[in-house]
Amino acid sequence: MAAAISISDLTKTYANGQHALKGVSLEIRPGEIFALLGPNGAGKTTLISIVCGIVRPTSGTVLVEGHDIRRDFRAARERIGLVPQELAIEAFETVRAAAAFSRGLFGRAPDPACIERVLRDLSLWDRRDDILMTLSGGMKRRVMIAKALAHEPRILFLDEPTAGVDVELRRDLWELVRRLRDQGVTIILTTHYIDEAEELADRIGVVNHGELIVVDEKQALMRKLGKRQLTLTLQEPLARVPAELAEWKLALNADGHELQFTFDAALEQTGIGPLLRRLEQLGIGWRDLNTRESSLEEIFVSLVGRGARA
Repeated sequence: MAAAISISDLTKTYANGQHALKGVSLEIRPGEIFALLGPNGAGKTTLISIVCGIVRPTSGTVLVEGHDIRRDFRAARERIGLVPQELAIEAFETVRAAAAFSRGLFGRAPDPACIERVLRDLSLWDRRDDILMTLSGGMKRRVMIAKALAHEPRILFLDEPTAGVDVELRRDLWELVRRLRDQGVTIILTTHYIDEAEELADRIGVVNHGELIVVDEKQALMRKLGKRQLTLTLQEPLARVPAELAEWKLALNADGHELQFTFDAALEQTGIGPLLRRLEQLGIGWRDLNTRESSLEEIFVSLVGRGARA
């Protein structure tokens, strides 16, 4: 199956010498939710802006369903809906007029039924005749998404779509993203909320200093780069980790009541068995144990923190 978006050796150097992108190559599959993560200034917005035809790359190519974003701009761009970080709306326009106007910008014939469907999906139909300046920030964010969906794009970019919105709206938007994916829309999501990527994404890419440092299926990434932690609740607190346990590199938490051991679950020999036997030999009793996997947030922080490549 052909890629929804194919990016090859993309670079961007601004006039001030800033290297915003450094040879990024990426293929995004049709109908997937792809989360693009990275710290501020990593190059995420520059990458999105180039794919959407807003910024010209220094070198490299971008194909949108086979259409070159530079040589065949109109055909490529009409396949894309973009919800930018900034709220960009006409203050005195109505909700319905804003969505209808956006549809017309892409040369699509008027379709009141389509506009109604989009507004209903976003819980905006009851506010369809409200002036935009009277809406709350969360409602304005919904209008931005309605404008992006009004021309029925096959690919949707959501650049920090839930920044500054309440928890209820976040959940509503998550459900909308899932419905769009089920309808075959390809979704590219940038977010500072790691739990959002963990909840929604099929695949994840991490950008740092203008480079794509990892791309993988979400679950594979968590298996490959994640760790597991074993926490032992002790019967009696310890003042320090005994020297005889140094090889396990244990951490002492909860005022000495917990021993924490980080291990790689993929290894055949995790070291847990020898650790428990050594504790018994040393007369260190424990009354409870539990394990947990690293979260996506912990993996992300470790990747960006060390500038790793994978």
